Amino acid sequence: MPEVVFSVDQSKSMRAQNVPGHNRWHPDIPSVTMVKPGAEFRIECRDWTDCQVGNNDTANDVRDIDLTIPHMLSGPIGVEGAEPGDLLIVDILDIGPVPQQTGDAAGQSWGYTGIFAKANGGGFLTDYYPDAYKAIWDFHGQQAVSRHLPGIRFTGITHPGLFGTAPSAEMLAHWNAREKALIDTDPNRVPPLALPPEGTNALAGTATGDLATRIAAEGARTVPARENGGNQDIKNFTRGSRVFLPVYVKDAKLSGGDLHFSQGDGEITFCGAIEMGGFIDFHVDLIKGGMEKYGISTNPVFIPGNVEPRYTEFLTFIGISVDHDTDTNYYLDATLAYRRACLNAVEYFKKFGYSGEQAYLLLGSAPIEGRISGIVDIPNACCSLYVPTAMFDFEVRPSAAGPAKADRGQCALTT
Repeated sequence: MPEVVFSVDQSKSMRAQNVPGHNRWHPDIPSVTMVKPGAEFRIECRDWTDCQVGNNDTANDVRDIDLTIPHMLSGPIGVEGAEPGDLLIVDILDIGPVPQQTGDAAGQSWGYTGIFAKANGGGFLTDYYPDAYKAIWDFHGQQAVSRHLPGIRFTGITHPGLFGTAPSAEMLAHWNAREKALIDTDPNRVPPLALPPEGTNALAGTATGDLATRIAAEGARTVPARENGGNQDIKNFTRGSRVFLPVYVKDAKLSGGDLHFSQGDGEITFCGAIEMGGFIDFHVDLIKGGMEKYGISTNPVFIPGNVEPRYTEFLTFIGISVDHDTDTNYYLDATLAYRRACLNAVEYFKKFGYSGEQAYLLLGSAPIEGRISGIVDIPNACCSLYVPTAMFDFEVRPSAAGPAKADRGQCALTT
């Protein structure tokens, strides 16, 4: 096993660890350790919410998540010799739930998927499903099953939802300015257009005193992906992946977390993956001056891993850039097209006895594949959503016999 350079006691909050992590992006968060190029090492991680969600049959905990706390990140890990303009090579050697543990923390043999309430973050279909719901998943090796979505078993593509390098002070200022400008276009929107710096519950790693106060006031929230990588939620960042991350500060300062047992493309419920704590094994190296050499100036480049389920048959749903609720056409709107593909899938699975909320949870957590299939034929963009048929224990393909409707239970609800 590689050396553990960031350890986590799953019985304690990230704030109470011997060496705490952080939940804001800022260049001045101190590195917790240094590694050399070529090093292999392990970081242990908490669930992204710092374990605010329990293994139970109510969605009240999802409804009440305090979103000033996420994401809890392990690190930063400094890389000797890394300088602005370099590319940090990050190989994912291994990743998984908390090894050989069962318990109350997500990742200790179980995980969860949540639909966030519109008033607390929302999700891709929040206008259709504005309340909070939840599904608990039990892990059986590489497979997941849920008492809240009976009749389904699938193999997950385990991956970190979030890892990245620290921004420079100049980049951080640009982030905050441009996101404030976006917020100012509709400051009272629910859910908000973006999240500005927020000192409440900010965790600045090992920084203390005035430095910690300044990091809390200036630090960027970890919710969106940005130039440094961050919360990209790419399901194919699994074992065997190689990521080329831009370096913006001395030592690069690599951090990671938000582990997912599985996820569908888009993580559409916001808490749409199967969320968990666990571990990641990394290998790191450097390409000196790599940003200029390869023209990688604003976002990472990656080579996906070759570990994924061998699903070969799919039921595919199509969406176009037409809002069928109002019969309004939009011009090459791929976001709307993907939303309509998701809604078409939800309506289809409701015919088999699942509720709309159950179907929504499934599309966020299972290894579905989302694609922009056409983005040139005016006026309609076309997106497609590939759902593996083998994960159902009943026939889901259309036939003359009609859908096999049955009592499919229910997901966890709010009270």
